[in-house]
Amino acid sequence: MIDKLLPAPIVTAESFEDAPLSEMFPEEWALVAGAVPKRQREFGTVRGCARAALSRLGIAPAPLLPGRDRAPEWPEGIVGAMTHCAGYRAAAVARQRDIRTVGLDAEPNLPVSDPGVMDLVTLPEERAQLHHLADLEPEIAWDRLIFSAKESVYKAWYPLAHRWLGFEDALLTLDPTDATFTARLLVPGPLVDGTEVTEFTGRWLVEEGLVVTAITMPA
Repeated sequence: MIDKLLPAPIVTAESFEDAPLSEMFPEEWALVAGAVPKRQREFGTVRGCARAALSRLGIAPAPLLPGRDRAPEWPEGIVGAMTHCAGYRAAAVARQRDIRTVGLDAEPNLPVSDPGVMDLVTLPEERAQLHHLADLEPEIAWDRLIFSAKESVYKAWYPLAHRWLGFEDALLTLDPTDATFTARLLVPGPLVDGTEVTEFTGRWLVEEGLVVTAITMPA
């Protein structure tokens, strides 16, 4: 499914079922041994997806551990992103010489149950946009989609900037005509090849009961 959003040279893998916990490396298991079974399964399966994608780049299986900032530590020369939600796990990887950064997020296509959450996640301009989109295509959980897009923005941002980006630090515009979005940064962006990043562009799809968003920045 996500290969529709992330074409080559990005490599993807996804799963709608969890893998056996025995497939985790001991170093990975040590991080979730005390967690609830749901957390253990999603942690292990999404890393299995990442290893499957990495194998297509010729990279041997190895533990995929979070760094001190909790972001995944990818093999040298690799960029990537992982996501998991109820009933779905996915990963995307690429060589850094081809792709500068990747953002990926999946969420259930269900409205956010707590209105207060959206007040924290969205800006006034975005909330006005959501009302219009809900009237246009009510079968899409637009509030969940914009939340997912902001998660993808953060995942694309962090490997470049190595600092926090709040939900209020990017203004998103969703385009229903071609299933794309633009995130205009409201804070100074990182420098990439001497040029400041001022926005990210991405794509989204609604399929299999999910909303999925993705961002790529070519090298």
